Amino acid sequence: MAAIVAGQFNHSIKAQKSRLLAKGKTKMQALGAAMRKLAQMCFGVIKNQTEYQPQVT
Repeated sequence: MAAIVAGQFNHSIKAQKSRLLAKGKTKMQALGAAMRKLAQMCFGVIKNQTEYQPQVT
């Protein structure tokens, strides 16, 4: 559920999802990648004890 919302409002996840869909991935594959990216971002914030700083790569 969080990955679906993040795919609509988080710019970095939205960009990743668009790139994957343009390459021919299915919606579920793009959603899985969004879930993984969201989990990695959360882990990074907790590990480093810093605020989230969005970066589009």
